[in-house]
Formats: sequence, C-alpha cells, structure tokens
Amino acid sequence: MNDRTRKIADSAVKAVFDSYPPDVRESLLNLRSLILETATTTDEAGQLQETLKWGQPSYLTLKPKSGSTIRIDQVKGEAGRYALYCHCQTTLIEDFRALYPDEFRFEGNRAMVFEATDKPDEDALRHCIALALTYHARKKGAASAK
Repeated sequence: MNDRTRKIADSAVKAVFDSYPPDVRESLLNLRSLILETATTTDEAGQLQETLKWGQPSYLTLKPKSGSTIRIDQVKGEAGRYALYCHCQTTLIEDFRALYPDEFRFEGNRAMVFEATDKPDEDALRHCIALALTYHARKKGAASAK
C-alpha cells in the first residue's frame, strides 16, 4: 500500500479529512502522502506521528527534536485553498521563500498556500518538507560545527 492510500489510523484525523470539500480533501490527501513518503526517505526525520494540533492534521517527528511540526489544513474562509503550516518561530518559511521564490505562494512566516487546482512542483515541495522534518537536527548540527 502506498502512502497515498495509507489508512488514517487516528479517527479524529480521519474525521477532519472527511469534513473537507472534495477538491481540497484530494489536495490535502496528496500533500499528506508526500509528507509521509518524504519522512520515509529522509533518514534524519525518522518515524512520524499523525495527530491533530489546533484541529489540523499534524505530522511530528518521533525522534526527539529532529524536526518541526508540519500542519496542513484548508485555508479558513477561502474556498478551494489549502496550506502547509510551519511553526512561526522557525525560519522555515523564510528558507522556503529564499529557495523557491517563484514556485510557491507564502503567507507571512507561517504558511505555503495552494489552490486546490494547483499542481505544485513536487520535488521542490518534497525538499521543503524534508527541511521541516529535519529542522532541529540541522540547527543542532550547525551549532555543534561552530
């Protein structure tokens, strides 16, 4: 079974996905799949926990302090839009903006925003996800290298 069709084990998370409009749900399930797949191919990320944080499907690295939580959700009050959210006190969105200024739309220092009709650059998005899933490990490694 691939990550796209991987069962959502947490019934509360499944209920949130089921509540989305069909176009946004499909896009968010594709994004979920990309997050899960990226975690399995990024050694430093380790295993993920899928849960809800602030009512949003969230992906946390189980390896202590290896990555920053990724949350995904529809954009409230904006039909057909969804986002990948990062913790606003990290530099992740700033880093993504510097790396991919023309590939994605950003909201402040907390989100990458997409239209349900978008076909985001999968390689670039996978890279951003990997950076989030290894954020703390990379910062710790950079600090110890000084």
